[in-house]
Amino acid sequence: MGAVAYYLESEGIATAGISLVRDNTERLQPPRFLWVPFELGRPFGAPNDPAFQTKVLRAVLALLERTDGPVILEDFPEDAPAAAGEEMSGWTCPVNLPKPKASEAPARLAAIRAEIGQLAPWYALAQEHRGRSTFGLCGLEIDAVAEFLHGFLDGLPGNPKPEISLGESLRLACEDLRSWYLEAATARPGAAAASRALADWFWGETAAGALLLALHPVCRKSPDPGVRHVAASQLVPRIQQHRLT
Repeated sequence: MGAVAYYLESEGIATAGISLVRDNTERLQPPRFLWVPFELGRPFGAPNDPAFQTKVLRAVLALLERTDGPVILEDFPEDAPAAAGEEMSGWTCPVNLPKPKASEAPARLAAIRAEIGQLAPWYALAQEHRGRSTFGLCGLEIDAVAEFLHGFLDGLPGNPKPEISLGESLRLACEDLRSWYLEAATARPGAAAASRALADWFWGETAAGALLLALHPVCRKSPDPGVRHVAASQLVPRIQQHRLT
C-alpha cells in the first residue's frame, strides 16, 4: 500500500493509509499512515463494532489535514476492544496441556515436544478437514522447528534456509510454530474460536509460547542484526508484550 500511495501522490491525489506492521511502514516512508496496534487482518479493530471502526477511520482521514510532512506516521492510541461474543466463545483446547513452568533448557524443549505429541493427532485432523495448512514456511517439521528456535537460547543455530538470512528464518519458524499450534487447537468442530482467546492460550498457556517469550530478551542481544531486528519488532505481538515483564 505504501508503493500505491507514492504512485497516487505523484499523480496529485492525496492518500492516507493504515499500517499493521509499523517497522515496514517506517522503512517505506509513505506520505501519511496511521499505525494501529491491532491483530493482523483487523486494520479497523474487531468486527461488528462500527463506533470503534469509525473512530479509527476518522483518525486516518485526519492525517489528510496535516501539513507537517512530507512523511507522517501517527500511532493510534488505543487497543481494539474484543469483538462482541469473543470473550464468551466457549472455545477450549482439545487436549489438557500442563501449565508451562519456568525451566532450564532441556526441560523446556522436552515440554514443547510433549505438547506437540499431544496436539499432533488434532493437527492431522485439521489438515484432513481443511485440506490445507499455513505451516511449512521455514521448511522444517514441527519438532525441528522447536529445536531450531530453542537453539537461539544458546547462541546462533545453523540456518535451515541458507538462501535467506538467519533473522528471516527465525521469523518464519516463529510463524510456523504458532500456526501449527493454532491449527491443531482449532481442529475440533463445534466451538467457536475467538482470535484473542487463541492468542492468549498460545502465549499464556503453552510451553511453545513460553519459549518465544524467553527468546525475546536473548535475541534482542544477538550478534546477528537480523535476529535483533526480528526480536525487536516481530517476535512478540504488542498485545502480548505484558507477558515479558
